[in-house]
Parts: sequence; structure tokens; C-alpha cells
Amino acid sequence: MGQATLSMRVDDTLKKKFDMICDDFGLTSTAAITVFMKTVVRERRIPFEIKASGRDQINKEAWEAFLEMRTQAAAAGVQDLTLDEINAEIQNARNER
Repeated sequence: MGQATLSMRVDDTLKKKFDMICDDFGLTSTAAITVFMKTVVRERRIPFEIKASGRDQINKEAWEAFLEMRTQAAAAGVQDLTLDEINAEIQNARNER
């Protein structure tokens, strides 16, 4: 079976930490990545759960912040301003300083 070269860029700190953990397992990083690749091919899936931890909470918080700003804009009567009008308001406020 022929050999192929896999070249990729990763964060230097991540690579060093990965190499140290692989060394603790008695593996090279190449061997660990090969094990990962063989498992993906054999099982036809990523062999661990991938999820965006905290993302739903961040999205919820961002949405709530957006709704709060929208409420404040409506209370101030500026909810229908265009971007150009908003920029003009900002410029006017700066000019008044």
C-alpha cells in the first residue's frame, strides 16, 4: 500500500499540547491522526460528538440583547431609521461636542 502525505496548518500551541498528550499515550501525532482517520473510514462517522458548546446560550443572549435594543429604539421613536440616518445622527452628535 502506498503512502500519502497530509500537510495541514494548526495553531503552534495546539500542536505542542497535542504532541505532549500523544507522547503520554506512546503515540506520535502522525499515529494518532492515522488512528482517527482509520476509525472515520471504518465507522463512516466522526468517532466523537461534535457540538457547539454554549453557542445556543450565546445566541439566546444575543437575541435577547437585540430585542432589548429594539424595544429601546421603539420607545425613543427611532426604530425605523435607515443606516444612513443613524450615521447622520451619530455625526450630528459628534459635531455638537
